[in-house]
Parts: sequence; structure tokens; C-alpha cells
Amino acid sequence: MNYSQFFQTALNRLHDERRYRVFADLERIAGRFPHATWHSPTGSRNVVIWCSNDYLGMGQHPKVVGAMVETATRVGTGAGGTRNIAGTHHPLVQLEAELADLHGKEASLLFTSGYVSNQTGISTLAKLIPNCLILSDALNHNSMIEGVRQAGCERQIFRHNDVAHLEELLIAAGPDRPKLIVCESLYSMDGDVAPLGKICDLAETYGAMTYVDEVHAVGMYGPRGGGIAERDGVMHRIDVLEGTLAKAFGCLGGYIAGRAEIIDAVRSYAPGFIFTTALPPAICSAATAAIRHLKTSNWERERHQDRAARTKAILTAAGLPVMSSDTHIVPLFVGDPEKCKRASDLLLEDHGIYIQPINYPTVAKGTERLRITPSPYHDDGLIDALAEALLQVWDRLSLPLHQKPLAAE
Repeated sequence: MNYSQFFQTALNRLHDERRYRVFADLERIAGRFPHATWHSPTGSRNVVIWCSNDYLGMGQHPKVVGAMVETATRVGTGAGGTRNIAGTHHPLVQLEAELADLHGKEASLLFTSGYVSNQTGISTLAKLIPNCLILSDALNHNSMIEGVRQAGCERQIFRHNDVAHLEELLIAAGPDRPKLIVCESLYSMDGDVAPLGKICDLAETYGAMTYVDEVHAVGMYGPRGGGIAERDGVMHRIDVLEGTLAKAFGCLGGYIAGRAEIIDAVRSYAPGFIFTTALPPAICSAATAAIRHLKTSNWERERHQDRAARTKAILTAAGLPVMSSDTHIVPLFVGDPEKCKRASDLLLEDHGIYIQPINYPTVAKGTERLRITPSPYHDDGLIDALAEALLQVWDRLSLPLHQKPLAAE
């Protein structure tokens, strides 16, 4: 039996479908972001990163780096095991208190990643609700889909951001059946935002719980960085808020926040929490420093929005096919998996610009794109250079441009 052939066949299938993923060997240098060193096959080169989820550059912030170094020097590196066995180290206790405060909730629970917090949080919550019906947005992240699947209870999918369809499903479920609405606040591939107020209205009218993923919004929206729910004034109406420490906060980890009994129940029943080693103290201290800073500093958020707006304006004026987005996400439509990958390669090899291609299954076939994420540190020169590089790549690959606006008389 040639077992290796099974795996090679699977890999060949990915190549044939233009879905095989290649990871660039990048080395970020603190204090120089978005510049990084690309360890290419022909040697090291300077490149500019245009697709990082370290949206605000907090991964290099002196307060965050300082907190990590100080804690690692003082208490060491690892957490020593699961919290059940090793206890909960104090920086983790402080971090969970900071997260609960950020979202105006009684408690929070930390996981090793945002993926695990969704996968474990959703499945555990739904299993603890007898005869639970999960109502899930059609464009929810894979981690949420896996959490819904692992719950093992009935699920129904409502059309993306379609509150009328959601209401139909809620009515059909009846008033006596427990229901859990699961959605994101900001969808990272299109950059669109959920109508959280209307979803909360429906949840309250038809007796449903709400679970909202804020991973692409925490730190970046709301007066203290509490996310879209804080910005829209509905944070107190949402039962469970889920977030990450790996994007705007520049660290690692995921979490849920909610009422004390909900969080305690997940803590007590979730295998993905109980049997996993806790995040190290240094990571927790760094994340706490990032959260505390962004609760009081609006410079990063304001500068970030300004950079995103300018990037959209410059690329649109150049005639490039910028997909509509009201948020910091700048998707550039390609519509072909092979050309999307080729565009990414040309940008990196010829122009020193790193943007990963987004192909199926991350997005639907035929909607392949480059996903651009400006940061507060992408200056005007970098934005202009990006537009020029993209125009050259578009021309080389014969990709269509939008009709350019007429020049002023």
C-alpha cells in the first residue's frame, strides 16, 4: 500500500485547482513596519507588507514589546500547562479582567487563538442549550462554521446580512424553542458590516441568544476599541462577544466575553479550553498593554481610517477595480485564481510588495481578489507606489480596469 500517493494525489488536486498555498518567508523588524525582510530563493530583500492583520501596528508598539520582555524576564516563558493543572498565572487573570471591561461584560475567557475560541465556544454553548437551533450567517468564518458543526444540533443558514430572512427562520422556529444567532460584526473578505442593531431587535423579539464575532473590529472601532458593537451602541444587548488578540492588539489568543454564568459554563465544559495549555504570561502582559493603550488612544484608529480612505481613493482614481467597502478592508477584484496568484507573485518579485492572493475556498469561485489592509504606518509615498505597481501588474496580466474618471478641464 503506497500511502504517500494518497497525499500526493491530494496535493496535485490543489495544484490543478490553483488552490495550493505558498507562504512567503518574511521577517518583520520592530520599528520598521510595514517594511520587512523577504528571505527569497535568491536572497534577502526589503519588501512592504500590504496584507497584515496587525491592523494598527501594535505588534511593534514600545509599550507592548516592553510588557512582553519585562514579564518574560520576571516570570519566565511558558504557562506550565493547562489552567486546571498549573493554575492560572496572574497576567492571564489581569488580561481577562481587561477584556471583560473592554466589552462591558461580567467575565471573559481566554483561548489560545480566535479560531479555537469560536470552534470551542459556539459548540459548547449550543450543546448546553437543550434542543438549540443555531441560526448562522452564510458568510461566517470557517472557525464559526466548525463550531456550529461540532455542536451537533440543528442549524439553519440565513442569507448574508439579510435580517428579513433571519426573521423568517426565527418565526418558523416558534417562540418556545431555544435559538442562538451566530454572526460576525465585520466580514474580513468584503469589508462589510452586520446590522447588529436589527439583529439584536430580532433576538429580543423572538427570544434568541446572540453570539457575535468581533475579531476584525476589536481595537479599531468604538471610542475605546470595543468593536462595531460599541460603535453602534449595542454592546450591552449582545449575549456573547468573541474577539482576538492577534489582529488589532498585535499579539496572540482569542476570547469570549459575556455574563458570568455563560463564561463559567464554557470554562467548565469546553474541551478546547480544559485540555489546552494556557497562553504564556509574556503574551498576556503584552496583550493587556495593547488593550489598555487603545482604550485611551484614538490616534491609531483615526490614522488607520485615514490611510484606508486614501488607499481606496488613490486606487479607485487609477481605475483599479476596488470592491465597495465601508471599513478598513480594501478588496481588489481579480476574478481568476491563476491570475490572482500571478498578480501576487509579480508584486512581490518585481515591486517588493507583499499581498497574498485570496482564492477559493476563502472566497467563492469567480470572486478571487487581492485583500489590501493599510495600517497607520503606510504613508502617502507607499500608497502611491502601490497604485503604480498594481497598474503595471494589471497591464501585464491584461486584467480589466474600471473606466478612469475624466480629468478636470
